[in-house]
Amino acid sequence: MAQESPKNSAAEIPVTSNGQLEDSHEHSFNRDLKHSLPVGLGLSETKITSHGFDSTKEGVVEAGPFPGSSASPKSSVISPSSAAASRLAGQGCDLIIPAGGRAQQKSGPVVLADEVKNPAMEKLELVRKWSLNTYKCTRQIISEKLGRGSRTVDLELEAQIDILRDNKKKYENVLRLAQTLSTQLFQMVHTQRQLGDAFADLSLKSLELHEEFGYNAETQKLLAKNGETLLGAINFFIASVNTLVNKTIEDTLLTVKQYESARIEYDAYRTDLEELNLGPRDANTLPKIEQSQQLFQVHKEKYDKMRNDVSIKLKFLEENKVKVLHNQLVLFHNAIAAYFAGNQKQLEQTLKQFHIKLKTPGADAPSWLEEQ
Repeated sequence: MAQESPKNSAAEIPVTSNGQLEDSHEHSFNRDLKHSLPVGLGLSETKITSHGFDSTKEGVVEAGPFPGSSASPKSSVISPSSAAASRLAGQGCDLIIPAGGRAQQKSGPVVLADEVKNPAMEKLELVRKWSLNTYKCTRQIISEKLGRGSRTVDLELEAQIDILRDNKKKYENVLRLAQTLSTQLFQMVHTQRQLGDAFADLSLKSLELHEEFGYNAETQKLLAKNGETLLGAINFFIASVNTLVNKTIEDTLLTVKQYESARIEYDAYRTDLEELNLGPRDANTLPKIEQSQQLFQVHKEKYDKMRNDVSIKLKFLEENKVKVLHNQLVLFHNAIAAYFAGNQKQLEQTLKQFHIKLKTPGADAPSWLEEQ
C-alpha cells in the first residue's frame, strides 16, 4: 500500500474577492488536491465548501463521502498555505489561521479619515468662549465702577474724545434751533404769500384803494420770494450740519465705542494674567499662565490697533469739520444779512456762490397733461 499523505498537508487555493474559486487555477488546484488526499479517497468523494467573506470557513476543503457512497467516512481538512493566505491578503482580506487549522477572517485594512466636525459642537464652543469673555469684561467694568480695578488710560486721546462728545451735543443744539428757524420762516413765507394774494384781490375790487393795495401786494410777494431764497440757504446749512453731526461724527464715535470695548477686554485679560503670575507656579498653573499670556497678547494687539484707528479718525474729523463749518457759517451769515437788508441781488449772489438751486413751488408736481 502506498504511503498515506499527511493530513495537514497544505494546498494553495486561489479565491477571488467574493469568495469563489478562481477558474484560471482550477487545474493546478485539482492536481495539488489529489496529492493531498488520503489513499483510497477519490476526488468524487470530496466536497469543497466556499462561503462568502463573512463565513469563518472560507477556503476550507472538507473530505467526506457523498450520499450514496459506500466508502467509510474519513474526514480531512486542507488549510490554505502561506502563499495562498498572502495572496488573499493582497486582495483586501486578512486571514488568521489558528493552530486547529481553520482559516478565520479578520477585519480588512482600516483607512483613518479626518474627523468630521460637528456644527453643534462648534456653536457650543463659540457660546462658551463668548460667555467667558462677557463674564471677564463684566467683572472688569464692575471693578472699575467700585474703584477696585485698574484701567488703562491714554490721557491725550481721552481728552480729545471728551471734547468731541461735548462738541457733538452743542452742534446738535445748533441743528435743532436752525430747524426751528426754518419751520417758522416757512410759516412766515406762506403767510406773506397768502397776504400778498389777498392784497392783490382787493386791489382789483377796490377802485379807491387800488394803488395802496397794489403796493402792499407787491411788497408781500417780494418778501415771500426773498424768504424762499433765505429758506433755501438755511435748509442747505441744516443738511450740511446734519451730515457732519449724524454721519461723520457718529461714525467716529462708533469707532470710539469699539476702542473702549477693546480697552475693557485688554484690561480684563491683563488682570487675569497678573493674578496668575502672583500665584504659585507648578505643573497645573504653568499651562494656564501660558494660555493667559497668549490671550493677553491678542487683546493687546487689538487694543493698540483700535487706539491708532481712533487717533487717525479724530485727526481727519477735525480737518473736515473746520472746512465744512467754515463754508456753512459764511453762507448762513451772508444770507441772513442780505435778507434783512432787503438786498435781493446779494441774497441771490450768495446762493450762486455756494451752488444752491431753489426748488420752484409746484415744480415737482406733474401737469394735468402728464397725469392723463
